[in-house]
Amino acid sequence: MSTSSITFNRRAFIRTSSLASGGLLIGFNLFTACKPKAQPPVDISQLNFNDFNAFIKIADNGAVTIFSPNPEIGQGVKTAMPMLIAEELDVAWKNVYVQQGILDTENYSRQLAGGSQSIRLGWEPLRQTGATARQMLVNAAAAKWGVDPSECTTSEGVITNSKGETLGYGEVVREAAVLKVPENVTLKDPKHFKIIGTDAPNVDIDKIITGKPLFGLDYKVEGMVYACVLRPPAFGKILNSYDDAKAKAMPGVLDIIRIGEKAKELAKEGVGNWTVVMGKSDKVVVIAKTTWEAMKAKEAISATWVDDSAMESTEFQDNQLLGLLDGKEFKTLRKDGDIDKAFSQADKILERTYESPFLPHNCMEPMNFFANITDEKIHLVGPVQTPEYAATAVAGMLGRDVKDVHLEMTRMGGGFGRRLYADFVYEVAEIANAIKKPVKLVFSREDDMTAGTYRPAIKYRIKAAIKDGQVTAYHLKEAAIDENMYGLIPNFFPAGAIENYQVDVANYKSNITTGAWRAPYTNFLAFAEQSFFDELAETMEVDRIKLRLDLLDKVKGTVDERIEYSPERMQNVIKVAVDKSGWGKKPEGVFQGFAAYYCHNSHVAEVADVEVEHGLPVVKKITCVVDCGIVVNPLGAINQIEGGVIDGVGHAMYGDLSFMDGKPQSQNYDKYRLIRMGEIPVVESHLIQNDLAPTGLGEPTLPPAGAAVANALKAATGNRFTQQPFSKFPELMKVPTKPLIG
Repeated sequence: MSTSSITFNRRAFIRTSSLASGGLLIGFNLFTACKPKAQPPVDISQLNFNDFNAFIKIADNGAVTIFSPNPEIGQGVKTAMPMLIAEELDVAWKNVYVQQGILDTENYSRQLAGGSQSIRLGWEPLRQTGATARQMLVNAAAAKWGVDPSECTTSEGVITNSKGETLGYGEVVREAAVLKVPENVTLKDPKHFKIIGTDAPNVDIDKIITGKPLFGLDYKVEGMVYACVLRPPAFGKILNSYDDAKAKAMPGVLDIIRIGEKAKELAKEGVGNWTVVMGKSDKVVVIAKTTWEAMKAKEAISATWVDDSAMESTEFQDNQLLGLLDGKEFKTLRKDGDIDKAFSQADKILERTYESPFLPHNCMEPMNFFANITDEKIHLVGPVQTPEYAATAVAGMLGRDVKDVHLEMTRMGGGFGRRLYADFVYEVAEIANAIKKPVKLVFSREDDMTAGTYRPAIKYRIKAAIKDGQVTAYHLKEAAIDENMYGLIPNFFPAGAIENYQVDVANYKSNITTGAWRAPYTNFLAFAEQSFFDELAETMEVDRIKLRLDLLDKVKGTVDERIEYSPERMQNVIKVAVDKSGWGKKPEGVFQGFAAYYCHNSHVAEVADVEVEHGLPVVKKITCVVDCGIVVNPLGAINQIEGGVIDGVGHAMYGDLSFMDGKPQSQNYDKYRLIRMGEIPVVESHLIQNDLAPTGLGEPTLPPAGAAVANALKAATGNRFTQQPFSKFPELMKVPTKPLIG
């Protein structure tokens, strides 16, 4: 690979490295390692470490600790990103220790978990930093020997000169730390990788399976109390009055207070996302000795709530979004050619409307956070995807300097976008400031499902024109709650493949809070578009795979820089999926559905196999092919692929959250349906091998899963699904007495 030029001093090296990390939405982790055969002790806390730079500590015996600044939500960055540095440092992975860093805005920027961008954006900066650190260690050893650095080689944390003399990294780290940063370093050619591309177990796996404290719910300190919050029962309601006499008399209850004034002040000023996630209502807080005692006392509080006349409508009806689809108040995101003219000249027109409900995030670990606020500092600990934003907002809320905030991140038991919105951090900070004690705020499952930010309800209308056997126009319209947060993606497939192409959006305002949900804006759009393309192929009487491949052919060689996907890479995953899934070659009784999609910079194709059991279709297998460039950690990649597919299948089949008068109708798993163990299909994963830079993987396999299943259900039942969840329409699940041909 090419030589990278760097012109900066050591302090700039540290500062620029951190900027590359945080500014690029990655968890920046730096490494070095041990001498061959050296076995670092299990407890490295007692070793005498020397700071090599802001990210690395190397002990004199070669043991290394690397601080991982970015939040870990199960996406594997705490394992995969260190592998990038370890590769270029030329160290033994088995001798690398990783620790979660704290929020540090001086050395890191934008410590964030979200968007499936960590590996993609950190690919070159992280490797370049590792290579630079390695060269500095080599230079230190060369100076010690009195030889030219070009005479030295490295292997697994040991430097060797032309005479065969060796020095471990730990032996030269003190000298290396004060050397001038080299201006040019060379990155490895992928064919020489030793760590990248090999399976590495999660660095936290032993602690996870043995129950060691890692998660926010595990965190405890001496003298800590627990808090549970009574929030409005419905969106659009505010607190009028409450009676806490019975609750105060219950065992373990220490105090009951009212909060919300500071949040309301910031909401009025339009600061941050206070209005969105905090609402405008006061809340009642129970402080108790244990979580259970706080939860039980909260249930004993008698509160009255009234409508907030200043708020938007909280009710949501299907006809509101349909009205938007039929209206004219649209924002056009992309317009190619003249769709009206193409539709007027069409031989055939296909038009369909697709609908999806609100969805909660349902993280396994409910929202929780710790706070202790003194005159000296604001101490925050817990699971949050946006620690810097949370710290800044808390400091602003309390009128303190953000430098007073000391925020420690724990591992998260799921995020999926919910922990981007740090309302629970603001709440616990306000509580701690009021009671002047260390306190842990814990949501119940009911709190989690009723006081959340939800995937917005959406409707898509897709219309296509067919002329002389070709697709001549394509019009995609979206109506969503709060603009689906980010709006449609107008430059994904089939943008560029159809001459007359238009994408329009409209939104309906509601107090039902909406936000990012795993694979934002594509998690349902992929189902709509890929279901539509299957039906379009049927209408045109052409092969569904060929239709997609032919359209992709039209994009090749395009000069349209707006196009974000690669037609060649998309065609490749389609062809591999057809081959690996045995498409069209399955025995009678196996019904297949296909989908291909690009999002988060990765190309994915999936085939669902459905069989009939007891008269009902059952999803038995998903074959998934992914092109995400170079795979850093195949073991972690497979975990992400399978998790995304299962999540996509489960929510397409069962996920449904409705509201009545602003109140969520499902408050726990007794009414909210998730996929069950016995319903999980076999996921067969295939990763395209190439030397292209890595792209996203935490989210891209979820969007096409629902479409592949829907198309397979059509093959099995003869019925098309245009709404999710599919299980909501049992009449469409009925399989004909005489089975269809798969």
